[in-house]
Amino acid sequence: MTFDGTAGAVPYTLLPPASGAGPAPVVVAWHLMDAPCTDAAFAAALPLAGVDAWRLYLGMPWSGRRAYPEGYELSRRDPMMAYADPVVRQATQEFPAAWAELASRFPFAEGPVGIVGGSLGGAVALAVAASGVVPVAAVAVVNAAIRATSLVSLIESMTGEPYAWNDASRAAAARLDFVARAAELPPATLVVSGEEDYPSFRADAADLAAALPRGKLVTVPGLAHPLAERPGDQPAPQLPEAKAVDAAMTDWFATHLGRGDV
Repeated sequence: MTFDGTAGAVPYTLLPPASGAGPAPVVVAWHLMDAPCTDAAFAAALPLAGVDAWRLYLGMPWSGRRAYPEGYELSRRDPMMAYADPVVRQATQEFPAAWAELASRFPFAEGPVGIVGGSLGGAVALAVAASGVVPVAAVAVVNAAIRATSLVSLIESMTGEPYAWNDASRAAAARLDFVARAAELPPATLVVSGEEDYPSFRADAADLAAALPRGKLVTVPGLAHPLAERPGDQPAPQLPEAKAVDAAMTDWFATHLGRGDV
């Protein structure tokens, strides 16, 4: 059984616990902007079926059922202020209302939740975990955009255009530097890194895991940045590398979810 729809303006895919659609803890997840790039596709790539919890996959802004905004092409010229910052900020700000609506409609158990994110959705997951808007037992991210400066550098290399930093963009990047903000994150944070992910993302993953009291780094052989075949906007069979990520996260939440390791 799968539930889907929108909560406010946020699309969602919700998978019930294996034990039935009754009260249970919740894991909330935000997808990649690369494949899988929708809530339904992320649910297929990382179903976390071994976690006895509701698994709530929220759609990222500018993807899936939500059209790109007017002026989206500016994101390539200003990847910090016209892409990373507004996308993460919108997803973080719209979460509390979406969470409240869904918690009123489904029997989510009270208590700490699990948080998951991939790539730019990983930055959202870390931002939500740091915000304190919900109590968080544990976090798991994969190929996450842990430092916005690394994301900007990556886009610079793709476009061949150097980025002109200013005070506003530096301040935004500081807000999205989760190694520097590690003290604000739950101690129990799993950082999954693809062996073939971008080198800067891999370095940031190692730095974040090292900065956390109970951080753990897992490297997945053969995994590049995406977790599904591109374009990744539709549910698809789980790739072997995604299955390895799913297994690592399942073990993590089996240990930490509901313990209140905040």
